[in-house]
Order: sequence, then C-alpha cells, then structure tokens
Amino acid sequence: MPYICAGDPTLDLSRELLLTLEEAGADLIEFGIPFSDPIADGPIIQKASERSLSGGTSIDQVLNLVSSLRKETDIPIALMGYYNPIFRMGVDTFCQQAVDAGVDGVIIPDLPPEEAEPLLESVSGCNLATIFLVAPTSTSNRIVKIAELSKGFIYCVSVTGVTGVRDVISGQVSSMVSEIRSHTDKPICVGFGVSTPEQAKQVAQIADGVIVGSAIVKMIEKNLFDELSMLQDVRRFAEGLSKGVKEIIVP
Repeated sequence: MPYICAGDPTLDLSRELLLTLEEAGADLIEFGIPFSDPIADGPIIQKASERSLSGGTSIDQVLNLVSSLRKETDIPIALMGYYNPIFRMGVDTFCQQAVDAGVDGVIIPDLPPEEAEPLLESVSGCNLATIFLVAPTSTSNRIVKIAELSKGFIYCVSVTGVTGVRDVISGQVSSMVSEIRSHTDKPICVGFGVSTPEQAKQVAQIADGVIVGSAIVKMIEKNLFDELSMLQDVRRFAEGLSKGVKEIIVP
C-alpha cells in the first residue's frame, strides 16, 4: 500500500503516479490530502504537502481527481488527511462527496476514536471505511476500541513518532501485531518507517499489509524536474516492494 500526496508535484502527475503504482503491483493506494500542519508526518511528507499546497491543491480538487481516476481504475483508494479541512468542509458533506467520488476509506491521524462520533455517524449509512491507528503506546483497552471502530483494516504504527525513512524495522512490530490479533480478526497493515523491499518482506511475514510512504515521496522530490525519471524510479521501487511482499503471501 504505497502513499503519495495528491498534488505533489501536480495533480496531473499524481494521476500518473497512482496509475504507475497500480501497474507496479500496488493493491491499495493511500492518497494524501495536503495540509499545512501534518503533525503525524516527518519532513519528507511535510515538504510534499507544502509543494502541493503551493500549487493550490484543495480538498475539492483531490476528490475530483479520485472521481476522474475511477474512469481508469478500480484500485481501492484510502484518503489520508487531517481533520481540520474535513471539519471546515462539513463532515457529512465530505463523506458523501468522498463516496460519490469513489473513495473507499479515510485515515485521519489526528482524530482519536473518542472524538470521532460525527465521522462515524456520517459514514454509518454509506460504504466508506474508517481506518484508525494503533500506536506502540496504545493500551489493550484502547486497541479493543480501535479494532471495533475500524473498518477495512487497522493501521499499525510501527514506531512512536512521525513518518519517515528508517534503517531498520522496530522490534516492537511483531508484538504489536500479535496484540492486535488477540482482539480482532480484521486485517492489520503496518506503516511508518518501512523503506525498502527487504523491510517490506520482513513486515509481510507478520502483517496483512505493508504501507510505504516517505521512501516513495523522497523519490518524487528527487526527480521534481524530470517527470520521466520520476515515474521510472517510482515504478522500479514499487515493483521491488510488491515482489518482496508477494513472495510471502503467494506460494
């Protein structure tokens, strides 16, 4: 499950990147809504949000892009965004427009389950998955609540802190996934810090899905002025990730 920020570096290139990732073997896309204060994200994705916002990307444009993409692909798309733009738009309006556009799920890292009642009420009558995050600091009671409210899958945050490229996978991941599995049979996807095909393969041995964001966004930033190289590098990297993961799950 690769992550890219919508509008980075342009909406047109976001379309090409998403389709390229699908062709390279992605099973689901985490599509970021840019925000000025992305508190769960490290410097790499923060800069991606800044580039997107500087180009004028809005939440309406992101939804329109998803709607347009639905003419070309049915790959599941989960929007990752912060609550402020959604609240300003109106939670009911956002959820309905997201469903109409063909969005499959939403990830809102700064919206804890205890404060998510308006969102949960809005999605109760529509087919939009609410995906909540389990952190290394989450207690058993909190994991139970998150597992109950999460639809689609549970997002397991591998480290305490923000997103970013890391040299090794946290030793906490295995025990975290085991703890979550003791409370639910819903799929568990691990993100934050998965940066190489080898790490993706390692995580795939214990989780149901692997989320990779900063490593891909870093390649986009490296090739901002060379669109062909950007798409080629992202494709090669995503193919390596897909191979690493599917060597585990496919006999």
